[in-house]
Amino acid sequence: MVKPAYSLEPAQQSDFDALVALRIAAMQESLERIGRFDPERARARLAASFEPARTRHIVVDGARVGFVVVKPQATEWLLDHLYLHPTAQGRGTGAAVMAQVMAEADAANMPLRVGALHGSDANRFYQRCGFVLVEATELDYYYVRKAHAPLPPL
Repeated sequence: MVKPAYSLEPAQQSDFDALVALRIAAMQESLERIGRFDPERARARLAASFEPARTRHIVVDGARVGFVVVKPQATEWLLDHLYLHPTAQGRGTGAAVMAQVMAEADAANMPLRVGALHGSDANRFYQRCGFVLVEATELDYYYVRKAHAPLPPL
């Protein structure tokens, strides 16, 4: 398989509405499946944690197709968001972005933590990327990938 060509570009405060729209498009099916789809709640949750300096657009062929947010913390890095528009999913872009994020965490010698909604396809994706389940709550599963764990093939 050929690695997809993509770039990560910095986000600005003015990108917030476009990022919300991407988040809603990416999560709508999973949230509807469990009866929790609410665009206003999705907007409020992103607004509460939005840090443009930690947010990067995923760009393919000049189009913004997703975004990734990584927040370094004292003992681990939090992969706070990784969303791709549904039309951009299944093409290897998410795996390529994840490999880059994992390499960045490895370079800092930090484990990477991520959460995924119960019933979301993201759970299988994170497990394929080498993340291990460490906690489950009523709505989410939380995974950790130790620093320098083997990188998955793309």
